[in-house]
Amino acid sequence: MKLFLCGDVMTGRGIDQILPAPCDPAIEEPWVKSALDYVALAERTSGPIPRGVDPAYVWGDALAELEREQPDARVVNLETAITTCRERAPKGINYRMSPANVSCLGAARLDCCVLANNHVLDWGRQGLEDTLATLQRAGIRTAGAGRDEQEAFSPAEMNLGAARLRVFACGMESAGVPADWAAGPGRPGVSWLPDLSSQTTDALADRILAAKRPGDLALVSVHWGGNWGYPVARQKRSFAHRLIDTGAAELVHGHSSHHPRRIEIYRDRLILYGCGDFLNDYEGISGHEYFRPELTLMYFPTLEASTGKLLQLTLSPMRICRFRLNRARDEEADWLAALLRHESRMPVERLADGRLRLR
Repeated sequence: MKLFLCGDVMTGRGIDQILPAPCDPAIEEPWVKSALDYVALAERTSGPIPRGVDPAYVWGDALAELEREQPDARVVNLETAITTCRERAPKGINYRMSPANVSCLGAARLDCCVLANNHVLDWGRQGLEDTLATLQRAGIRTAGAGRDEQEAFSPAEMNLGAARLRVFACGMESAGVPADWAAGPGRPGVSWLPDLSSQTTDALADRILAAKRPGDLALVSVHWGGNWGYPVARQKRSFAHRLIDTGAAELVHGHSSHHPRRIEIYRDRLILYGCGDFLNDYEGISGHEYFRPELTLMYFPTLEASTGKLLQLTLSPMRICRFRLNRARDEEADWLAALLRHESRMPVERLADGRLRLR
């Protein structure tokens, strides 16, 4: 079973403005009052960006990579609300994409959008309900958020022929997901984790195991930690290891960092501690050039269908430019390969076709 995974897909704000049917661009950030300012900033850095683009435009070269790899399921962390609601959450930065632009997600033939993150309630609980309804109409499964606690925790389910994949998702305050966004009885919200203690981890593992059926493979997707930096906290490692040790998770999919972080293989199971942003409107924003946040990765793990054991991991290096995903240049792919070797302490080779492979 081959999967496509990536980090944060942020199709709101500036990216929404170049799509065919954008929201009202007015925003209330400390220094920016229009989402169009992010388009202008990117254009000053990279050159003109077309408006009213085809929904497939933002995916660029990633679409050819998806066609080449032919994954059985495509799972992303969608970090934006899909709504025209005008009631902003009082948090300073609010992402939304017009429901009329949801076809841009369909252009990548996404199977599941993880929603347990720090932007899905940027436009209140009505905005979340709009997001859920829009994705449901588009035929895209969701995990990590719902109209009540039961729906928020319920996994996305995919029958993939050789195996059933269940995607569980949760978010944490360390990644900017506030406690009052947690779903409750009759209250829309996200599946929220208070901490990474052994008690919390075991409780999560018990809930997952109670929901799994024989033959299921579980992907646990977690929005955790800060945006910048490479160290992985001991608590994160213990959390991921415990989910694998108990049989609750066959793969741990971490995100929130704006750049790729360490990869680990534990008991033949894959742990991605931070997949990095995959698509955003940050082009031209300075201050963290050291991390090269414009460079990102498409993760293609192949799992043994009967056990979840990792058989192979290939990665396609990409670069965000003009709000579009482009194949990374040779130097950029080499830089990403060296980063993964250093942080993961594992051999990473660059293939002749530009992809990376973990050996």
